[in-house]
Amino acid sequence: MTNALPSPASPLKIGTRGSPLALAQAHETRNRLATAFDLPHDAFEITVIATTGDNRAMIEADRPLKEIGNKGLFTKEIEEAMLRGDIDIAVHSTKDMPVEQPDGLVLDTFLPREDVRDAFISPVTTSIADLTQGAVVGTSSLRRRAQLLNRRPDLKVVEFRGNVQTRLKKLSDGVAECTFLAMAGLRRLGRTDVPATAISPDDMLPAIAQGAISIERRADDSRSADLLAAIHDSETQQRLAAERAFLAALDGSCETPIAGLAELDGSTLRLRGEVLRPDGSEAISDDRTCPVEDGAALGRDMAESLLAQAGQDFFEWRA
Repeated sequence: MTNALPSPASPLKIGTRGSPLALAQAHETRNRLATAFDLPHDAFEITVIATTGDNRAMIEADRPLKEIGNKGLFTKEIEEAMLRGDIDIAVHSTKDMPVEQPDGLVLDTFLPREDVRDAFISPVTTSIADLTQGAVVGTSSLRRRAQLLNRRPDLKVVEFRGNVQTRLKKLSDGVAECTFLAMAGLRRLGRTDVPATAISPDDMLPAIAQGAISIERRADDSRSADLLAAIHDSETQQRLAAERAFLAALDGSCETPIAGLAELDGSTLRLRGEVLRPDGSEAISDDRTCPVEDGAALGRDMAESLLAQAGQDFFEWRA
């Protein structure tokens, strides 16, 4: 490394949102960097940045996220701070990131991926199949809503946002019989107390990039690039290249029920993808394999195939 290492006197500044999960991910990044370079934790400074999306989501807690805005609402202020030089890097949940970054920024570092599965959480049962007829289900995810209604059109799905504690309280108050979180988030928060049952991807294909932490930096920041190279996980990058290419070709946004998962078996990559109508009335899926290096091309091809199968009217809601 030709650049000077961070120190308590000249720390690397890590930007993050202020939620418990976002902070846990920022601390994981700091800890990995500190270990990789045998540096003290105070050689890294974690800076919490409030985003428009966080503020509006808190004020408008009962409105669906699609009515508040797109994914960029949760990154705009962080990216502006990075472009100004107020922070050096930003830590993100990759599934919340737009597929394109602003000019001058790159998203090219990924930590080893956590559990990709969704978690089913209920005080009364342990599976979707065992929910009573017409049960009330709480979720703010358009993907999960569509997948649930595709399998169980009898269910009543209500808006359900907030942190783990808020959602558990809503369950105990009887607002809904069950809700869903990501297994990765529960693991990173150490919430072994939550009565969660992991759902196989065969039963509920996860969100694109679920369980993956990504780190954004300025394109011209060679010090950060050198540091981040030491903690980058190439297997996660290979998997996400296929998933995010699939998402990009579908013009995916937080208004689009899209699911996808890439997995590696040696030099072979398997990609599964799914698109759904928001009401769950129709779902179209595909499952293919290719050499690892062709993952992004496969993602684009699969998206084009699903678009052709679905027909124009299927995607009228993609305004």
